[in-house]
Amino acid sequence: MRMPGRCFLNAKVHGATITRANPDYHGSLSVDTRLLEAAGILPYEQVDVYNLGNGERLTTYAIPGGPGEICLNGAAALRGEAGQKVIVAAYAWLDQDEIKNHAAHVVLVDEDNNIEQVLEQRPCG
Repeated sequence: MRMPGRCFLNAKVHGATITRANPDYHGSLSVDTRLLEAAGILPYEQVDVYNLGNGERLTTYAIPGGPGEICLNGAAALRGEAGQKVIVAAYAWLDQDEIKNHAAHVVLVDEDNNIEQVLEQRPCG
């Protein structure tokens, strides 16, 4: 019998600062393209956003943003405001044989959403 896959963190931007909240946009989360690339998050990939300022959590998708940008768009704009810190996370379902080689890319940023460090975190070893 084949075991079902397990869900693991695949990519994370940790401690990013919301630069804007735009309820009039049609949805999603605008993220600096350098942060998307460093984390390995693709445009239109599903992401979870965890607001460290108010505890709000939401699921949306990432779209390319300008330098330093972290913008909550559409309904997501009601879950945070400029200046609050967030975590942006993407997950992947892995088969048992994929787990041992998996590494999540974690991007740590400064106050202006510039990359400070990129870590690889592994579930095994």
